[in-house]
Amino acid sequence: MQILVDFLPIIVFFVTYKIAGMYVATGAIIVAMAIQILFQWLKNGTVNKMLLISGILVAFFGGITLILRNPIFIQWKPTVVNWLFAAALLGSRYIGTQTLTERVMGQAIELERVMWRQLNLLWVANFSFLGAANLYVVYNFDEATWVNFKLFGMLGLTLLMVLIQVLWIASRTTSKQQEEG
Repeated sequence: MQILVDFLPIIVFFVTYKIAGMYVATGAIIVAMAIQILFQWLKNGTVNKMLLISGILVAFFGGITLILRNPIFIQWKPTVVNWLFAAALLGSRYIGTQTLTERVMGQAIELERVMWRQLNLLWVANFSFLGAANLYVVYNFDEATWVNFKLFGMLGLTLLMVLIQVLWIASRTTSKQQEEG
């Protein structure tokens, strides 16, 4: 259920785009992100930093898109968000005792430090690739193709990365358990 809530603004953008076009969809995603942030704050008394950063960037790039009537700004937003996440993950390797990946997932699974660093780098590569792929689609395809890629392509690539991560972790923990057994 949480994944649906997380992707709700993207779905709102997609559906609104199909019905009313880019500028109405841009306004709709700004409103959807604001509602999502408000809902999380009212429910938990705090807002996830990734959601807050994404919401600020949607409002910023979406606002520029609406003011200048140029969709390129909202189209750049996924690249900026993905590259900021990649930079934060990469930076976490050198700041503090744990990578961001370990901080987020460390309560759920147990891995050796070197494996956390490798997993962290996998996510750096994933977010870097997603940002570059977004720009490729923006500059090489029409707007409607980009909207479809934003929902289906980026979501599909993210789910593929989660699957790769699960298989990678399973192969590492299985090998470790076999060595100990």
